[in-house]
Amino acid sequence: MARVGLTTGTLIRAGAETADEIGFERTTPTELARRFGVRTASLYSHVRNAHDLKTGIALFALEELADLVSDAVAGRSGKDALTAFANAYRDYARRHPGRFTATQFPLDAEAAAAGAGARHAQMSRAVLRGYGLAEPHQTHAVRLLGSVFTGYVTLESVGGFSHSAPDSQESWTEILNGLDALLRTWPTG
Repeated sequence: MARVGLTTGTLIRAGAETADEIGFERTTPTELARRFGVRTASLYSHVRNAHDLKTGIALFALEELADLVSDAVAGRSGKDALTAFANAYRDYARRHPGRFTATQFPLDAEAAAAGAGARHAQMSRAVLRGYGLAEPHQTHAVRLLGSVFTGYVTLESVGGFSHSAPDSQESWTEILNGLDALLRTWPTG
């Protein structure tokens, strides 16, 4: 019998919080069981295994991030939308490092189709509509933005930019200015 108050949703939210505290890699059913004061076996009526838990956390984080990005870019276009989009990703990674790591967790096709990944791609394309890019350049730009944002915040999170001047914020601003300038040079449709 499941413990009162212990649900899949409760475990996934607790897993997301735990990931932010100790790291996504170290977030396991055993760790959650310890935090809830129950046996690990009692969690398996809610999550099948560690992979299932991590998939749930990844889907939760992708949805949460998609909502934040959507709010950030609403009513904006061009460089303003690009900057809002980028800053929403960076702010999320800073506030929720474990959850941000979870957004990179490889999902199987069924989980990916049920998740917010498609929303992220749609929002990227919506931001890029302000640049009027033709295909295949729009697809290249979606991949470029994802690579730059994820790469930068990942390096920043491990202190990769803390050992020299200028500070990380100045570089971030310059990178966004550079992306905007680059996107304005690509072929339009």
